[in-house]
Amino acid sequence: MVDTKTQETVREGAIYGQITALGHEQLVICYDEPTGLKAIIGIHNTVLGPALGGTRMWNYTSEEEAITDVLRLSRGMTFKAAISGLNLGGGKAVIIGDPKLKSEAFLRRFGRFVQSLGGKYITAEDVNMGTQDMEFIAMETKHVTGLPDVKGGGGDPSPVTAYGTYLGMKAAAKKAYGTDSLQGKKVAVQGIGQVGKYLVNHLIKEGAEVFITDIFEDKLQKIAKETGATVVDPKFIYDIDMDIYAPCALGATVNDETIDRLKCQVIAGAANNQLKDEEKHGKLLLDKGIIYAPDFLINAGGLINVYAEYLGGYNRDLAYQQADKIYDTCVSILDKSEKENIPAQQAAIETAWNRIQAMGKVKLSH
Repeated sequence: MVDTKTQETVREGAIYGQITALGHEQLVICYDEPTGLKAIIGIHNTVLGPALGGTRMWNYTSEEEAITDVLRLSRGMTFKAAISGLNLGGGKAVIIGDPKLKSEAFLRRFGRFVQSLGGKYITAEDVNMGTQDMEFIAMETKHVTGLPDVKGGGGDPSPVTAYGTYLGMKAAAKKAYGTDSLQGKKVAVQGIGQVGKYLVNHLIKEGAEVFITDIFEDKLQKIAKETGATVVDPKFIYDIDMDIYAPCALGATVNDETIDRLKCQVIAGAANNQLKDEEKHGKLLLDKGIIYAPDFLINAGGLINVYAEYLGGYNRDLAYQQADKIYDTCVSILDKSEKENIPAQQAAIETAWNRIQAMGKVKLSH
C-alpha cells in the first residue's frame, strides 16, 4: 500500500519533512478516548477549492503506515481533481482500526472533527465506509458528500468510478493496439469490490475474456457465477497470460517483483497509488513498453460523482457526462508520454500541476 522509503521517513520522526516533500498544507490528528476513534485527515492542496476526498477505515499495522497512506492518498486527490477539471483541492482521511468498531457515536465524533475544519475538508465514502456511515457523519457536519439517494445525495459512487476506469482502459488499449475495442482481450481484474464488480460487468458486456481474483472467496464465486469470469488464485494473478492488468484493490501492486512477472501490454485499474515508487516504476513500465493509464486520472469517476453532489441539485446523468471526458484526457496524456518519452504518470502529474499553477495566478489579487 505504501512505499518503504516514505515509511522510513515517518519512522525517523520527520513528519514535517514528509509533509514538505509531498507538498501538504495540513495534517490533522484526531483522537477521542470515549469512542476509541483514531483518525488522521490529510489536506494536500486547496488552490482550486476545498479539499474533497473520502474517508477509509483500515486496520493499519502501525500509525506510521496510516500517516503515509493518508499523505499519499490526499496528494493523489489533488491531481485527480485538477486533471479532471474540478474546482476542488486534494484531501483524504483515514480511520485506524477494525471496521467493526464503527458506531453512531464513533462516526458522529469523526463528523465533529471534520466540522472543526470549517469546510477546508469535505469527506465522502471510501474503503470500509458506506452511505449509511456518511449519514451519521452528516449529523455533525454539513461538509460531507456521498449521502444516499433518498437523502438527496449521489448514492454509491462506485458505478461512476468503474465507468471512468473502463473508459480509461479503452483509451490505453487504443494506444497499445490501435483500437479501443476490448472484445477478445484478456483482462485480469485484481479486486472485485464495489468498483471491481461493476468494471467486470462492462468488460463482459463488451466481450472481453475476464479473469478475477480477490482475497474473499465467496465474492469471487458469486461474481464468477453471475458473469462467467474465470477465478484465479491471488498468488498467481501476475503470472497469467493477459493483455490488460486492472488493479482494483489496494495500492503498490506495480512494483519490482510484479513488473517482471506481468505479461500484459496495458495496466489500467481503479486502485489508488498503483505504482509503489512513482518515478522508478513509472520509468520501468515505459522502458518495457507497457502502457500505463494513470490511476488518479481514470479512477476519478467517484470524485466527479461526489463533486456533482457537492454543487447541489445532484444529477447522475451530468456526472456520467463529466466522466465521459476521462477517455479523451487519457488519450491526451498517453500521447504526451509518447511524444516526450516520459512515464504516463509524470505526464499526468505535470498536466495537473499546470492547471493548479494557472488557476493560482488567476486567484492572485492585482
